[in-house]
Amino acid sequence: MVLASSVLAACNSGGLGARDGDVFAPTGRYDLSDSVDGLLVGHRLMAAGEYELALRAYLRAAGERGLTVDTLSAIGSANLRLGRLGQAEENLRDAIKKDGEFPPAWNNLGVVLMERGETGEAEQVFRRAFALDSGESDSIRDNLRLAIAKNENPEYYEPNNNKFELVRRGSSEFLLLSTP
Repeated sequence: MVLASSVLAACNSGGLGARDGDVFAPTGRYDLSDSVDGLLVGHRLMAAGEYELALRAYLRAAGERGLTVDTLSAIGSANLRLGRLGQAEENLRDAIKKDGEFPPAWNNLGVVLMERGETGEAEQVFRRAFALDSGESDSIRDNLRLAIAKNENPEYYEPNNNKFELVRRGSSEFLLLSTP
């Protein structure tokens, strides 16, 4: 009897989890100002190899920010890592339409084109990324060199001999690295 009366007293006094005298369940309202940026979460998940989760985080970021060049480039990069080359190419081309002066989107598109075996176009795309970046990125220069070498000597590049890896650099730049 004493236990039952103390529980009832706690309910009436706003205890047992009630906030500010509210005894009802939470409303389910979500305050976006309390959440972590979806792009940041996505970049961390990409670094951890969780590409599907990264894609979800990038899509959440797109829902919050809109389809910006950053979100489209990130979504395209996640799709590339998931092997969805068609979707990745479409996302990256959309990113370039939004901002044709964004080197990471050009670079990432070059990565997709290399993976699809379209090295001629990839070389031109890497040239564009390199020019927009003013030659400051060693990684974009390396990507361009690889594409040029492949075009000059097709035997240089064999899919089974070179393993390409997409890695994040900066806010949303992903680069192609070759490992023997």
